[in-house]
Amino acid sequence: MARLPRLIVPFQPHYVIQRGLNGLSLFQDSADYEAFLGWLRSSAKQYKVAVHAYALLPGELHLLVTPADEDGLATMMQLLGRHYVPYYNQKYGRAGTLWHGRYKTSVIDAANYLLLCSRYIELAPVRAGLAGRPDDYAWSSFAHHVGQKSDGAVTDHALYWALGNTPFQREAAYTELSAYGLGSSEIKTIEAAVLKGWPLGSDKFKTDLEHKAKRQVLPAKRGRPFKKPIEA
Repeated sequence: MARLPRLIVPFQPHYVIQRGLNGLSLFQDSADYEAFLGWLRSSAKQYKVAVHAYALLPGELHLLVTPADEDGLATMMQLLGRHYVPYYNQKYGRAGTLWHGRYKTSVIDAANYLLLCSRYIELAPVRAGLAGRPDDYAWSSFAHHVGQKSDGAVTDHALYWALGNTPFQREAAYTELSAYGLGSSEIKTIEAAVLKGWPLGSDKFKTDLEHKAKRQVLPAKRGRPFKKPIEA
């Protein structure tokens, strides 16, 4: 099946995932994580991409972002690669790309999935066995959302602000949401969309997105089109 062109919708949240080449560890020490986060902060600001949540795992990175135009997200990801790949290769004596193909994106129905995707991303280290609790893992946005530290890489989404009238209320509400974890069906729904580059949302959201983008956003159904019988 032909791969659909990447869909970028300005002012709409997107889930982005990028994996290391053939299981390569993208980050080998704290300095690597810090370097990448520094370039993420600067490139996101430069290209007007709001980063709402992130998790940097050894073999992959997850971002929840809202670009202000059609080109900013791609340009931001290119700039991250142009800075981080040479840094990594020089440090560890290697050559070539770090990435396993191109990054994947999924346009998100914010009302129904933004906070769910934020928690999915920040719980990724726990699912991967890297930490017992999300606040035990240093390289995600979880600590920012629950009030343990301020993270300059993060721009809070309006739906996060709607969790409470004060920072304490928002942080407490987010902590409570995260304590419930995610159900297996929620995890499967998110992964099916993100890994295949499909929109994540209701049927109405997907239909509206097709009309707005004036293009196909989901793969065509398998099989030949149904032919009406010839009338005598």
